[in-house]
Amino acid sequence: MIGPQTPTLPKDHRPPATRPDWIKAMARYELPSLRRALWQMLDTFIPYLALWALMVLLLKQGAPYGIVLLLSIVAAGLQVRIFIMFHDCCHGSFFRSHVANTVLGTIAGVMTFTPFKDWRQAHNMHHATSGDLDRRGVGDVTTMTVEEYRAAPLMRRLRYRAYRHPLVMFVLGPVWVFLVSFRFFPKNAKRPERISILITNVSIAAVACAASWTIGLRTYLLIQLPILLISGAAGIWLFYVQHQFEKDYWARHEVWDPLRAALQGSSFYKLPKILQWFSGNIGLHHIHHIRPRIPNYNLQRCLDAIPALQAVEPLTLWRSLRSLRFRLWDEAGQKMVGFRALHRMSSVPSR
Repeated sequence: MIGPQTPTLPKDHRPPATRPDWIKAMARYELPSLRRALWQMLDTFIPYLALWALMVLLLKQGAPYGIVLLLSIVAAGLQVRIFIMFHDCCHGSFFRSHVANTVLGTIAGVMTFTPFKDWRQAHNMHHATSGDLDRRGVGDVTTMTVEEYRAAPLMRRLRYRAYRHPLVMFVLGPVWVFLVSFRFFPKNAKRPERISILITNVSIAAVACAASWTIGLRTYLLIQLPILLISGAAGIWLFYVQHQFEKDYWARHEVWDPLRAALQGSSFYKLPKILQWFSGNIGLHHIHHIRPRIPNYNLQRCLDAIPALQAVEPLTLWRSLRSLRFRLWDEAGQKMVGFRALHRMSSVPSR
């Protein structure tokens, strides 16, 4: 989605002539560790499968469904962690082996209802265009500028308002994304992406059939759906808050700088340790966007070793809730604003 052109940004938004030396120092953390990777799989997959078995047992014994729902919250947290492993496999960073990354990524993709190669394609585009106003629209949260919103027809503005509403984004969004959208071929999908979607769909159907013959379809759905929708909402929230905050970074392509996009346009989401564990350190998103091949289990080590990364202003859990108010990018003010801010602006009046 490319909006109307705006005047050239101030000089302090232009790309720097050289890249700082500490970026090279980050490269040492890109080396995958088989020991850490295997341990992360053990401390995630085993508890996840154990919780599944416990919830099946509770349902078979007629336990209150509320207990199962409480356990599904923990299982959903573990599924978020599984998705982070899937995410690392998409970047080829979880293992040294390309084959191992593909195998684990495909399995984790089935567990999270996400086709491996199709999502990898869109996510790589996200990394290549993050913060670039002239290359929006693939693998990101749709974001309009103030001027684009004002110039848009009424129906488009209403659709955008509906899309950005928290109920749609975080409640209906997981249903649409993980149960519906990922089941179909996207426009212009190539053969590897199409095969990946087919493999994922067939595998999900096979798991559902196996569950029907063993524990029963009703039991499967009573467990799987809450886990998927809770983890989906958490995953969408993490992705949303990583690139939707007041002091964000967006720039037109001619002055867009990927390093600024990483440091200023990807949040340093400082979560409580338990939430950081469940989210696989993905809150250290500024590091991830500078060096996408750093596996999640090395992100904290990288942060601890390089002071320049620690100097980025962190976004706390409490402050991140304010991101729900930010819906538009104000190019003049260089910040995210809400719809209410439109009435206070003295530029072109809203149509």
